[in-house]
Order: sequence, then C-alpha cells, then structure tokens
Amino acid sequence: MDLLTISEVSKSFNISTRTLRYYEQIELIQSKKKENYAYRTYDEAAIRRLQQIIVLRKLRIPLKQIKSIFQNIEQSRIVEIFQENIADISTEITALTTIKTILQSLVERLNESGKINVKFDLLHDDYILKIVEPLSLTKINFREEKSMAELNKASERLNKLHNNEVRIIYLPPATVASIHCVGGVPEIESGDLLHQFIRETKLYEIKPDFRHYGFNNPNGNMSDGSDHGYERWVTIPDDYEVKPPFNKKQFAGGLYCAYTIPMGSFDEWFKLYDWAQNNDRYELNFKEQIIERECIEEHLNYISKFMLTPDDITIQIDLLLPIKDKKAEEI
Repeated sequence: MDLLTISEVSKSFNISTRTLRYYEQIELIQSKKKENYAYRTYDEAAIRRLQQIIVLRKLRIPLKQIKSIFQNIEQSRIVEIFQENIADISTEITALTTIKTILQSLVERLNESGKINVKFDLLHDDYILKIVEPLSLTKINFREEKSMAELNKASERLNKLHNNEVRIIYLPPATVASIHCVGGVPEIESGDLLHQFIRETKLYEIKPDFRHYGFNNPNGNMSDGSDHGYERWVTIPDDYEVKPPFNKKQFAGGLYCAYTIPMGSFDEWFKLYDWAQNNDRYELNFKEQIIERECIEEHLNYISKFMLTPDDITIQIDLLLPIKDKKAEEI
C-alpha cells in the first residue's frame, strides 16, 4: 500500500493527529519521513498496528498494557492482561448493579413518601445508609487514562460535555520561558529541555507556584507542508533572564474554558471544542490565524516530577480554549 500522511490516517480512523503523535511519543507506533517531504507518513505495518491499538482501546485496555502486549510474544502474559481487565470490569459491573438497585429503591421510597406527604431525609434513613456504607469509589476502578466518559462510551449522551464538567477560569498574565521544537517528536524534545531547565535553575525553589503550558506550534502554516512543532512555556519571575535555546515571552492570559483529562486522552479535545461551539453563554475567542497556538494544554501536577519519585506521579492535563462571554458584548 502507499504511504499515508498523518492527516489521511487521522481522517480514515477518526482519530486526532495529537493522539497519533502521542502514540508515537510513547513508542506504540512509528511514522516514516520521505525525503524532501515534511509530513509524517505511515506504512502498512504502522496502519496494522494502529488498527490493533484502536480495537484494544475500544475494549478499554490501558495504553501501558497495550504496550506490554506488543512487547510480549508469550501468549500467557497477554492472557493475564485480559484476565486482569475482565476482573476489573466484573468489579465495575457489581458496583454499578448495586448502585442501580439503590437508586431504584430510592425512587420507590421517594414516590411513596410523596403520596403520604412525608419529607424524605436521605441522611437519616438508616436502611439506605446501611446499604450504601460498604460502597466506595474504589469499587469502580478508574485506572490510568480512564474517565467517566470513557467508562460509558457506549452511551451517545456521554460523548458530549455538560456544563458541570467544564470549568470557566481566568489565566493570569505571566512572564514565561519558552522552548519551541520542530520536527521529529517535538513533544519529547521540548519536554526534555524544559525538564533540564527547571532542574538546572531550581525553578521549583525560585517560583514554587510555576505553571507549565504546552501547545502545537508548527514551523509556519501546517497547510503549506511545514513540519509539526510543539512549544512549551513555564512561568518565571518577571525579572528572571533566560538563555538560548529558551526565549523570554509574555503570556497575556485571559478567559478560558477548561476540561481535565488524564495524560494520553487527547481525543477529548473534540468534546471541549463541541461544548465551546454550542454554548449559550460563551464562544471561542481565537486571536491568531494559526489557532493551534491558542489550544493550550496545562500540566496540572508537573511540579510532582521534582518533588516525588516517578512512580508517585499521575499526570493530569487541563485542555484550555480561549473564550469570551457573549452577554458581555451586549452590555
């Protein structure tokens, strides 16, 4: 088969280019570069591997386990992984069935109390409290990249974000140290350089409340054949000077809608876009022609890399889109 570009693969499999790059970043798939051609391309082997990943993800196998499956040729280990997930799903089913039974009981009791005009007080209902007490959030196993939306992907309704899942936040103006890498796997290269910068400068001591942002930033316009790029910012004191390859910049801040994902769930971007484009109060507020530069990802617990051991770190990311209040324009 002919080599397919990253855009062609994205459209064919309905998967974001950001997700494809992340799969390459964690070495699940490999792209190829044709001579004098800027785009990533994928051969038949890569496409076959991607098809396998998509099937396993639909079966809710975590990315770490998928990588282990590809690395292990022994079927016994693969069987173990599947059995672990079957056990997790069985636990979820048990917990959800119990919760369903409790809710049905609550509905019946509420209907009955309404008929006889008796006020229903959940916290003083010994019968309900006795049933609920053994339940805990750990009964439902939220692992790795999983979120409530992922646990219920079969439901079309949960493929849309609701207002209570999106936060409206104001990002304050800030001075930042910027590192921009283009070509190869710029997410990894820029991440390594930023990590080194923070270690060498001990930024976590100089500015313990520093924030870490990242966003796609191609070398020019992606439509003209330029390569993929990624830029990272870390907030620094206003009077702090940086050395190449870092640049000192000013981040204007502003109003953003925010949605938190676990590391790797970059396909959740489409949900936030959909929410922002179909919202009664807010609308997107892009200021640049290359809007990817304004689709920001904030690493919420990045400082953990410097304060905890690697095994203790669970990466979470805020997806951020600039917005403005429609009603403010009417005033």
